[in-house]
Amino acid sequence: MKKYVIALALLAGLISCDKKSKVEKAIEETPPVSLKVYRFDKAFFETPPNELQNLKDEYPFFFPEGTPDKVWTDKMQNPQWRELYQEVEKKYSNFGEQTSEIEDLFKHIKYFFPTATMPKVYTVIADMDYNNKAIYANDKLVISLELYLGAKHRFYEFPAYLEQNFEERQMMPDIVTSFSLGKIPPPAEKTLLSEMIYYGKQLYLKDQLLPTYTDAEKIGYLPEQITWCQENESYIWRYFIEKELLYSADSKLPGRFTNLAPFSKFYLEIDNESPGRVGQWIGWQIVRSFMQNNEVSTQDMLKMDVKEIFEKSKYKPKKTDE
Repeated sequence: MKKYVIALALLAGLISCDKKSKVEKAIEETPPVSLKVYRFDKAFFETPPNELQNLKDEYPFFFPEGTPDKVWTDKMQNPQWRELYQEVEKKYSNFGEQTSEIEDLFKHIKYFFPTATMPKVYTVIADMDYNNKAIYANDKLVISLELYLGAKHRFYEFPAYLEQNFEERQMMPDIVTSFSLGKIPPPAEKTLLSEMIYYGKQLYLKDQLLPTYTDAEKIGYLPEQITWCQENESYIWRYFIEKELLYSADSKLPGRFTNLAPFSKFYLEIDNESPGRVGQWIGWQIVRSFMQNNEVSTQDMLKMDVKEIFEKSKYKPKKTDE
């Protein structure tokens, strides 16, 4: 019996790989995507203050009306800002490799979403807003390069669970996160399950658009945090069921299980061992199970009702040794 189960698992894996390879082959055969990148970060810090108006004329959307010019000229000359610019320049003086990767990402996006707008790409140095590292809106994609200098960079004074995602390799996942906001309807209900499947859809989209990325990179975990989730999947699920949390609209639940946090809050000894956002990871496994067990396109799944996805997912965590 055990050999039979293993054989079925291997067959399912081979079918999945074959399906993926067909999709990737189709994407490879589509025309290349060419995106224009505007280095606003360079333009800003290499423009003399007395030529500010030229910069404002070229990039009016980066200069809100009513903001005095002195705010911008002071920033241009501020030693700390200029030092940050030099650090960005050390890492991203040539943005060619990143441009190629963004183009490959949007080639995948065009395959799954043929009507998606191909944006103009702008690199900036902003205010280290970790909630808005990459913003895709309408015809623009804005990337804040100061937040991709590497987790251990001396300029960062954030908690470790945030800094671990200040790596270059997080740039593409962050772009997909922002892109997904226009493709995935927000949860209609405030239940934990709705939140989990919303993020599960977002992460499944990364499976499709970033096939060469690891699960850890897609969700923004360290490899050992993915391992922890895998080893404790059945325990996490049992906890959610026994505590009747799935359909609860308790306002504390997102903070405990789906929002950015240093760890998840089971209120048990395992808390400090757990990564934050385990609810997102479980939601991801539910959506993956649904897609494996149903013939539905990615685009249609993203619009589907939480209840239907959950019920048709046939999700059942792998049992681990107690």
